[in-house]
Amino acid sequence: MENKNLKIGIIGLGLIGGSFALALKQKLNAEIYGKDKYFLDKAKDLGLIDFELDDNNLQEMKFVIIATPVDTIGKIAIELLDKISDKTLVFDTGSIKHNIAQVIENHSKRNQFLLAHPIAGTEYSGPDAAFPSLYENKINIICDTDRTRKDLLKRALEIFRKLNMQIIEMQSKEHDRHIAYVSHLSHISSFMLGKTVMDLEKDEKNIFQMAGSGFASTVRLAKSSPETWTPIFTENQVNILQALDEYIENLENFKKLLQNNKSRNIKELLTRTNHIKNIIDKIG
Repeated sequence: MENKNLKIGIIGLGLIGGSFALALKQKLNAEIYGKDKYFLDKAKDLGLIDFELDDNNLQEMKFVIIATPVDTIGKIAIELLDKISDKTLVFDTGSIKHNIAQVIENHSKRNQFLLAHPIAGTEYSGPDAAFPSLYENKINIICDTDRTRKDLLKRALEIFRKLNMQIIEMQSKEHDRHIAYVSHLSHISSFMLGKTVMDLEKDEKNIFQMAGSGFASTVRLAKSSPETWTPIFTENQVNILQALDEYIENLENFKKLLQNNKSRNIKELLTRTNHIKNIIDKIG
């Protein structure tokens, strides 16, 4: 696979798609064809892609990667499946899976699609933010793999391993439930913490002067792209609302303990929650 005959199309050339482009060029010497409504010229200038992806060269692609906002993936997937050759695999990179699975469920070429979610990213966006090592040693969750043609799935796994990604398989519905807790809720928390501080502290200079590293790391995710995260929240609404109910209940409980000066209970609560460091250290 490591030659210029490997042609890969990427739709969406921001951080995620652009980093795939750079990694695939570096690791597999692939020829990258790209498409992006806003960033095409910029991606060319930065050397992320070699050529523009269009209907004339689409059937030459071994893979097509969809790296666009999650609310656009289903429509793009259907359009691609209508046009690709029988040898092409399409996979997406979105953090919501079950809605996409439902959209493509009855397509005649459903077995040429793979639901994928690389757990990688930064708080930055756009092609300027892309870098080739984004996916190094990162987890890539692939879903409903029984619906993907075996030869194409095998080829995708070879690509992911070349990029040093760790593979986890699960069902799309299960994925969306888990990711609401461990990813989507943390982004909401970061955005809302940032909003709360700005609401309470009208003088930006005070925020700058008094904010420590703890605040900076906690609100880091609030720098993420609203264009990316708004559709993620709305597309995974049911699971996120369940996570929010639990989160709000915990905040209300903490508030009551504080109001009633229950320092011993607060300490016990914090001590129990401290166990999270063992989990995070294992991940690290």
